[in-house]
Amino acid sequence: MIVSECLWRRHWIDANRIVSAPELKSVVVAVDPPIMSFGASDPCGIVVAGLGVDERAYILADRTIEASEPNVWARAAISAYQDFQADRIVAEVNNGGEMVISVLRQIDGAVPVQKVRATRGKWLRAEPVAALYAEGRVSHVGRFDKLEEQMCDFAIDGLSTGRSPDRLDALVWALTALMLDSRRTPTIRAL
Repeated sequence: MIVSECLWRRHWIDANRIVSAPELKSVVVAVDPPIMSFGASDPCGIVVAGLGVDERAYILADRTIEASEPNVWARAAISAYQDFQADRIVAEVNNGGEMVISVLRQIDGAVPVQKVRATRGKWLRAEPVAALYAEGRVSHVGRFDKLEEQMCDFAIDGLSTGRSPDRLDALVWALTALMLDSRRTPTIRAL
C-alpha cells in the first residue's frame, strides 16, 4: 500500500494561530453544499474567512453542519454571513447549480452570492491555498479541530476515511476568493 503525503503541515497552522483577528477589509462565507440531504450524506462545509488590512487571510469560523436539508444549510450559511457581517457568500454550484443560489435567495434575497465551479480536482484546487499556509499568510483565529483534522489528513488520494473533505473544500473556496481570485483589485504592498 502506498501512503500519500499530506498537503498541509500541522506546524503551518499552529505557528500562525492567533486569538483575535486584526482589522478586516473583506469577509466571505464559503459553502460546499452536499449532493444529498439525508442518510449518509456529507456535511455542508461552511467556513468564514477574512482578508486583513495586512493582506493576510484569517480563518474566523467553521460553521459546517451535518447532513441536512437545503433550507437548513442555507439558513446556517446566511446566519454566518450576518454574524460576521460578511461581504458575500461564495457557493460551489457543481452539484445543484442554480438550485444552490435559489435556496440561499429564498432565505435572504438580498445576500450577494458568488458562484464558483470546480473545474479541476480537489488536490489541484487546494495546492495554491496550501502554499499560502506554507508562506505564513494564513492564520486561524482560534482552533478548528475538525477542519484542521481534514486539512492534515488530505492527500492526493483524498481523506484517509474516503469521505468528502467538505470543510476543507469550503476553506479552499474562501481563501481562493479572498487571496487568489484574479478578479481581486490589485494592490501595492510596501516593502
